[in-house]
Amino acid sequence: MSVFISFKTIVRKEIYRFIRIWPQTLLPPAITTALYFLIFGKLIGDRIGTIHGVSYMDYIVPGIILMSVITHSYANVVSSFYSTKFQRNIEELLVAPVPNWVILAGYISGGILRGVLVGIVVAIISLFFTPLTIQNPLMAITVAFLTATLFSLAGFINAILAESFDDISIIPNFVLTPLSYLGGVFYSVDMLPEIWQHISLGNPILYMVNAFRFGMIGISDVDISLSFLMTGGFIALLALFSLILLYRGTGIKN
Repeated sequence: MSVFISFKTIVRKEIYRFIRIWPQTLLPPAITTALYFLIFGKLIGDRIGTIHGVSYMDYIVPGIILMSVITHSYANVVSSFYSTKFQRNIEELLVAPVPNWVILAGYISGGILRGVLVGIVVAIISLFFTPLTIQNPLMAITVAFLTATLFSLAGFINAILAESFDDISIIPNFVLTPLSYLGGVFYSVDMLPEIWQHISLGNPILYMVNAFRFGMIGISDVDISLSFLMTGGFIALLALFSLILLYRGTGIKN
């Protein structure tokens, strides 16, 4: 019972944190998404035409939704946990009889909830530009939750290892954003030269975007089973690494 109370308390704190500052957490993605749909979907999309038999707008909607899930699930955990370290509130968790896996699960759950909530907001915005179709709702929801889990774990690791606020912006700016834009959000891999197609296959975000797109409109450039295998494998590795860092007290007991 005490474990459940600890978990519920952490999750509740995380939810209150991003809901309380909704103009910073929920409003910006809505505005940014509207601009993506207007510029890429309408102005540029009308000139591109169709990709794999669907309009360009319909093709990019799944990618933009999942890109928002990735960005905000990561941002929620990295900012929240690092702030806990910076304000020395982490000491309260360390002295309390709370297992490490509960701490991890609580923060990851907060990141998942914010990522999925932002994804829903983005999906609603897309309805103003094109009818939203979901061919396989179960697959789309599963991919969204798995992706949010993966990048929440990545944000948690970044927060543990970070030594300053500058450190929590390096990965999003120089790794996450380039991989997202090069992950097939705005184009099909088949449109690239052969050498770049092979290079793109090394981008894990490509597989997640395509799995989510397959769940929504039934189109994918990669093997869906490989997408699930890769995502699940990364989740297991990052979860194990996070627990090891917590057990050793890396970055939080110094």
